[in-house]
Order: sequence, then C-alpha cells, then structure tokens
Amino acid sequence: MSENDELDLFREMMADVAPIKQDKVEVAHKHQVTEAQLARRLAAQTLSDGDPEYLSLDYAKMVKPDDMLEFKRDGVQEGVFRKLRLGKYDINARLDLHRKTLKEARDEVVNFLRQCQRMDIRTVIIVHGKGEKSNPPAMMKSYVATWLEQISDVMCFHSALRQHGGNGALYVMLKKSPERKLENRERHSKRQG
Repeated sequence: MSENDELDLFREMMADVAPIKQDKVEVAHKHQVTEAQLARRLAAQTLSDGDPEYLSLDYAKMVKPDDMLEFKRDGVQEGVFRKLRLGKYDINARLDLHRKTLKEARDEVVNFLRQCQRMDIRTVIIVHGKGEKSNPPAMMKSYVATWLEQISDVMCFHSALRQHGGNGALYVMLKKSPERKLENRERHSKRQG
C-alpha cells in the first residue's frame, strides 16, 4: 500500500467524523502575585532580615562525597567566577562545620554569612567535609550546597582547591553590601563625569 493509498483510506474512514462541540469549559483564573507578596518572599531569602527556618532540613539535592560543586547566579561575570574557582581571591573568613548537626550547621551558615556581609567580607570559605562516613554519604555537603543556592545574597560558590579542603570545602562569594554598592556607584560616576 502506497502513501497516497493510506492517506485516501484515512480520509475515507474519517469522512463522517465531526468535531465535538464543548460548551462546558472552565476558565481557570491564574493567581496574581502582589508586590507585597514578592517583597515578603525576597525578605525571607535575604540574610539581613529573616530567620534561617526557610532553609529546609527535610530535603537537599544529594551529591556524592567526591563531587565537585559549583553554582553561579545570572549576572556574575565569567572572569569573576573563574577567579573564584581558581582560589585567586583572598579568603577573608572561614567557617568549619565538622561535628555539627544539620540544624546547628544551618544556623551557623546563616549567622556567619550575615556577619560577613555586615563586615563587608565578600569571599569566604565554608568547610563542610566530604561526608564519606556519614549516612547517607555527603549529607552535610549536599545540604550546604542546597542552602547556599537558596540564599539570594550568595552570588556564586565553587569547590575549593586541594590546599583549602578540596571537595570538602566551598569558596563562597557574597553580594556587595548596600554601602559598598553606593561607594562604587559614586566612584564610577565621578570617573565618567
């Protein structure tokens, strides 16, 4: 049977078929998010306000002990991210999460990052360990990576170089504080004007 024969057969079989008329369509109204709801959501995710409870202790995207971790928000320049990945920024603060429970670690991460932002520290290292002996493996590592992605003040992170802890630690870059942003804006406006 050729293609033309098949097409003719199909048309012949469908000749008496009529489309169904549907008059009972339900129109679903899409929920509109208000400006106030967006502001509350953003406030819940920034370090300066809010409570670490929004960072889940129930779920994390699980990784393996030897996995290399990396994360970069839109807007972070490739050169900046490469420099972080290669450990070329000065590490201004360090947090070690060994022998901490998940809840203690979550609270310490948030408090540490808040304090770093208040002190205008932008590049830090968080040592979480590889978690080869934990059950499940790499539990702390997985949760820390998940939390850092949820915190909007974290611009990017990458597994550290071997001398800084390798896959058991993360270089983390934070957003500039509002004061530092204003300083930069003023400095650049003077240069252009």
